[in-house]
Amino acid sequence: MSVARYALDAMRVSPAVELAITAVTLDTMSELHERWMDEPGPTDVMSFPMDELVDDTRRPDAPEIGPALLGDIVLCPAFAKDQAVKAGHALSDELHLLTVHGVLHLLGYDHAEPDEEREMFALQNKLLHDWRTRRAQVAAREAQRRSDSRVLGTVGLDDPAGPAEPR
Repeated sequence: MSVARYALDAMRVSPAVELAITAVTLDTMSELHERWMDEPGPTDVMSFPMDELVDDTRRPDAPEIGPALLGDIVLCPAFAKDQAVKAGHALSDELHLLTVHGVLHLLGYDHAEPDEEREMFALQNKLLHDWRTRRAQVAAREAQRRSDSRVLGTVGLDDPAGPAEPR
């Protein structure tokens, strides 16, 4: 998802880092939630960070952390659908929010304590707002480019080969 890449870039995470995002059923999420969190029933998102990226668990002579696997985010769209309805927004909006939430967990953010929750949710909201703003700007530029191309094509000034290479 582009929202994950945006969040990673905004958090200054290497562009070469790998991240897996998987969508699962309610039954699968229930199994994961019970196995790893010891809590019954499904949840909306779970994050599984890779332990070798944590500095205090690495050998002192280990090379610097380079491009690596950051971890896994597991989303449950069926669970998220109900949350989206309750929040009054689209399922895609809820999945974007949960993806950013999962990315932040992979980067070490948590919301177990009130101060942590305020920090994480403020950052989550800022990342989502900035991503949506940027996405709207890109869409507006693309729409303008298409409109300009149609106008230029109407008067015979379009270039079917595309723009010329800069000299």
